[in-house]
Amino acid sequence: MKRVFGLLIAILLVQFSTNAQQQNDSIKTALVIVDIQNFYFPGGSLELVNAEQASVAAKEILQSFRDQKQLVVHVRHKSKRGLEIHENVEPLPGEKVITKEEINSFLRTDLLEYLQEHRINRLVVIGMQTQMCLQGAVRAAHDYGFECIVIQDACATRDVKFGNNIAKAEDVQTTVLATLIDGGFSKVIDLKEFNTNLEKYLFQKL
Repeated sequence: MKRVFGLLIAILLVQFSTNAQQQNDSIKTALVIVDIQNFYFPGGSLELVNAEQASVAAKEILQSFRDQKQLVVHVRHKSKRGLEIHENVEPLPGEKVITKEEINSFLRTDLLEYLQEHRINRLVVIGMQTQMCLQGAVRAAHDYGFECIVIQDACATRDVKFGNNIAKAEDVQTTVLATLIDGGFSKVIDLKEFNTNLEKYLFQKL
């Protein structure tokens, strides 16, 4: 009898340990859309290169998260003009919207608390500008312990001037994304890769 009882205890302990490990290993992914706002589009105060194309890709990614019933967070930068989030990624009622005043989406906002409340440990981050608020959000998220994925098709930037030199938007984009990879801040993929392996990027260990 003691042997049977001991065996039952051992089985229960193994099951408990397995369940605990599965909880520890579980992946909970949220989409963070950074500053896809009207002032970055044609006619806005700070027009970006390929803003429209990036917003179309962002719309597709957003729909995937909604279809999978995954958490979505919209971030917008406070502005007197063009504050509105672009219609391609317009928030639905009930989706979290955060208004920030800094490059870092976490600074003086409740973004961190909101993600922690929902036990999120992986972020898919998209948005504008790539070298400013997109990068700022990814680096901060990494420092807070989140695993980050950037989808390059859904990001946009502009030509940047330094002294007498001008870095073209394409070069700025390439350099920033390469830096995020090289620094270990984020994985960077394209939209095709994301769509092809949606289950992996939302629910599985990489």
